[in-house]
Amino acid sequence: MLHRPLGTTGPQVSALGLGCMGMSALYGEADRAESIATIHAALDAGVTLLDTGDFYAMGHNEMLIGEALRSAPAGTREQALTSVKFGALRDPDGGWSGYDGRPAAVKNFAAYSLQRLGVDHIDVYRIARVDPGVPIEETVGAIAELVEAGHVRHIGLSEAGADTIRRAASVAPIADLQIEYSLISRGIEEQILPTCRELGIGVTAYGVLSRGLISGHFTRDRQLAANDFRGMSPRFQGENLQRNLDLVDALRKVADERGASVAQTAIAWVLSRGEDIVPLVGARRRDRLYEALGALDLHLDADALTAIEKAVPANAAAGARYPADQMAHLDSEH
Repeated sequence: MLHRPLGTTGPQVSALGLGCMGMSALYGEADRAESIATIHAALDAGVTLLDTGDFYAMGHNEMLIGEALRSAPAGTREQALTSVKFGALRDPDGGWSGYDGRPAAVKNFAAYSLQRLGVDHIDVYRIARVDPGVPIEETVGAIAELVEAGHVRHIGLSEAGADTIRRAASVAPIADLQIEYSLISRGIEEQILPTCRELGIGVTAYGVLSRGLISGHFTRDRQLAANDFRGMSPRFQGENLQRNLDLVDALRKVADERGASVAQTAIAWVLSRGEDIVPLVGARRRDRLYEALGALDLHLDADALTAIEKAVPANAAAGARYPADQMAHLDSEH
């Protein structure tokens, strides 16, 4: 397994991380036993970074990871690093009601996460979305106090814009920014990525396969479950979906020429963007995990990168990456 640093102050982690959200929420039903087996397989393969959020199925995902860690061999369990997002507020019906970045709330969220995960510290802790009602300095300051107390090792950010990143970094060292980055979501390249690099902050890139859209496995006639987030995502709607899958068809030709899958090519492209970027793959099954790991062996030379850029040009995606009401919560888009 290759390793990369999370910025200049964060830990060394596997070059691919495992995003665990889909094992509990937002993509339809998941198989608990297969999810745990997938986490175990990832750890066995040398994946060290496990990413979750305390609001993924209202704590279910953290408990799932905790169960997987308890049942994993000691050697791999000790190598696992937890990356946790907090702050999203839910209601009993599964609805969303904002974000809470108040210092007291930060510490409350952390206490519950530590218990659900069954760990004595969280390796990287971050608010899922910037709380517009609380200065980021206060939220980060509270995490810094958790670091000082030994409950958290490193501070992260999520979906923060360049100005917010600078303000946060003025308070305490920031290990990484977690943000969507893929062939069809390249908004960070203009201001956010240069700011992170200037400040020595790493990037953990989620959505590298755009929620399966550019995985090569999503079909034009696929019917999504009622509880699948993608049913509301603009990029999966009507004509947008057809146009985006046209891009996938073009990317498939490039992948086929190199004996790789579409997913491996898309992941390898993100890996090629810099040693300071760690893609998170949202595999829910072992076969998808093993496919994703194959991206580590795919070398994209200059000709390959040119062909990929031609197949999927920047800004070619049809539709926004979230519905309008959720886009409004993204500090990175303002």
